[in-house]
Amino acid sequence: MHMMDALASRAKTHGPVCVGLDTQVSFLPQAIQKMDLSLGEKILLYNKKIVDATYDNAACYKVQIACYEALGLEGLDCFAKTLRYVRQKGVPVISDAKRGDISSTAAQYAKGHFTGDFETDLLTINAYMGVDVVSPFYPYLEQGKGLFALVKTSNPGSGDFQDLVLADGDTVYQRVARTVSAWGEAFIGESGYSAIGAVVGLTYPKEFQQIKQLMPHTFFLIPGYGAQGGTGKDIAEVFADGVCGVVNSSRGLLCAHKGKSEGLDFDVYTRQATIDMRKDIEQWL
Repeated sequence: MHMMDALASRAKTHGPVCVGLDTQVSFLPQAIQKMDLSLGEKILLYNKKIVDATYDNAACYKVQIACYEALGLEGLDCFAKTLRYVRQKGVPVISDAKRGDISSTAAQYAKGHFTGDFETDLLTINAYMGVDVVSPFYPYLEQGKGLFALVKTSNPGSGDFQDLVLADGDTVYQRVARTVSAWGEAFIGESGYSAIGAVVGLTYPKEFQQIKQLMPHTFFLIPGYGAQGGTGKDIAEVFADGVCGVVNSSRGLLCAHKGKSEGLDFDVYTRQATIDMRKDIEQWL
């Protein structure tokens, strides 16, 4: 059993919500911003309260490393402690770092994210450079870790390259989907899903249906819900045969208290927003 098996199981029992801990200073309520703590300590306190308030209604958490790298060393310390806190809860955590480089560098990325201070359960990767990017991660997949490769992303500019049509009629994202699926065949677990998953945006439901057919053994990380415009209804066809992914929301959950409270009860609003998101998705199953 690998981490994708555990994530697929939890998505069914606790709902397919992925809480994005893409925490920025502006998200913090005034009650925390005024505390006599370092910035890293403030964000860690905020993250812990969010996790405590939502983990019974969340399949997993996604931690965007850029939000922590931007704060320097104390930000990276907060990143490490946030990962550790989620993992101690027994909940899968995804490091959203979108790594992708030649094999010698990728081997260092694999070591850096799957061992030591920054150890995570699953990692996002950018497969643009080909198999060299993913193969150094294989030994860690055999030890139970997991990956999510970018296939069709949720951002408006994704079509600049991903929608280009190749000589054989495939789009670039379709070719990537086929290739990532082939890479994952060697790592199919007890759930029927590979340890190599795919990132596919909820903002492109038609393309998602095509990709799902091309990747029958793939579990998906699905951005685009909430602030980017995606709704539970948009996921209905993707989940028509059952839950096959987790749906991420970051700002929509982290900022649920904005305009309502700047106190330490901010987590109450995030909890309710998480429950509402879960209901919004599950009502279409």
